[in-house]
Amino acid sequence: MSDSSSTETLLAILRREVAGLAPGDRLPSSRELIARHGVGPVTVARAIAQLAAEGTVVTRPGSGTYVAPRQARSGDAPGDTSWQAIALAGRDRGTIDADPGEADGPPAPPPPGTVPLSGGYLHENLQPTRALGAALARAARRPDAWHRAPAAGLAPLRAIFARQAGGTVGPEDVLVTGGGQGALSMLFRAVAAPGSPLLVESPTYPGALAAARAAGLRPVPVPTDEDGVRPDLLADAFAMTGARLFYCQPTFHNPTGTVLAPRRRHQVVDVARAAGAFLVEDDFARHLGHGGPVPRPLVADDRDGTVVHLTSLTKPASPSLRIGAVIARGPVMRRLLAMRRVDDFFIARPLQEAAVELLSTPAWDRHLRSLATALRERCAVLAGALAHELPDWTLARPPAGGLHLWLQLPAGLADTALTEAARTHGVAANPGRHYFPSEPPATHLRLNFAAATEPVDLTEAAHRLATAAHSLT
Repeated sequence: MSDSSSTETLLAILRREVAGLAPGDRLPSSRELIARHGVGPVTVARAIAQLAAEGTVVTRPGSGTYVAPRQARSGDAPGDTSWQAIALAGRDRGTIDADPGEADGPPAPPPPGTVPLSGGYLHENLQPTRALGAALARAARRPDAWHRAPAAGLAPLRAIFARQAGGTVGPEDVLVTGGGQGALSMLFRAVAAPGSPLLVESPTYPGALAAARAAGLRPVPVPTDEDGVRPDLLADAFAMTGARLFYCQPTFHNPTGTVLAPRRRHQVVDVARAAGAFLVEDDFARHLGHGGPVPRPLVADDRDGTVVHLTSLTKPASPSLRIGAVIARGPVMRRLLAMRRVDDFFIARPLQEAAVELLSTPAWDRHLRSLATALRERCAVLAGALAHELPDWTLARPPAGGLHLWLQLPAGLADTALTEAARTHGVAANPGRHYFPSEPPATHLRLNFAAATEPVDLTEAAHRLATAAHSLT
């Protein structure tokens, strides 16, 4: 058993014991805990330190560990926050309560034994943790590691993002951001006035819908098919709404995994240009391909600033590597820089330095190659298991990149009811309704094949999903 799992097990035991004690009662000594539970002194020390940090116990050197006073632990009498109802009056909660975390943010801890197929991140064993640690250590040793960073970001990092985009993109076109979600929020606020329409693919990333609504924008759905967004309907939507902003994910779309067809890529940009609108290209999954060719970003072939490009390192690396970039040309970049100076001045330099270190080493390329192999294997395992266990669920086309399978459910099977039933059977999944800006045309489920510990867990998850589905019929 690993140190972390031993600590969690001991913590659970001690929390139950403390719940039955009175404030001031003394806990067993460290020596007694080691002998009673068969753990090491480091595990005991970590567990006691965690309980002390939570305010559950207090430690007295030379005396022992005691149950903390109840008020110090949690405060039995909650404060009165009713005054906030008046202070927040006039702010429509619907514009800011949309929950991006429902689909892609940090999920609530699932019950023990649950196979996670929800969320939008890699399992820890797919993340380059060793390379990340080494990069952060090297970055910390730089003499200027804690100096103020430029508002637009470190020059070497901007150059790396520019090279990744290709075409005529240069470092001067790059603004380093704190991940993709913050960049979306900043961009929506910078480009469109509150009350304006925002065209989005339907379905789309729920975090984009949440950021749009928080900025006061009105998401307007544009239907997609197996080749991505339809240019004819996009042109109709621009004409009908007068929108000046279109958000899309042309490569390994979330949630469907679709890649915008080659014949449509120029058409979509041309439609936006003709409308005098910006096209926001969310390229979050460029490093999540499964080993095949990945098309050039739209921004690589755009010379007049129609395309505003977003990218991020959080998906292929780690949720805590909150480093991304916006690529833009013209006055919109100057506006984004002005917002940066209002919002947060600059992105923490040590994290930028660590990103430069990570992306500049052979370890990053090795990680991306091994990640592509792992994602391809996991995608095939889950798709095959679902086809065997649930043949009436529809997977239109296995994705060539990304982290998810997007499945249409049989008529009469509600996605929310299914996800609740799945949770009771030990599987966490995302209901499809959260990915639509308006009424869903059908019921869907999104499954993350990269969140489980091992590929074998995906086969078990498919079996549990079948059991959950049959329990509802």
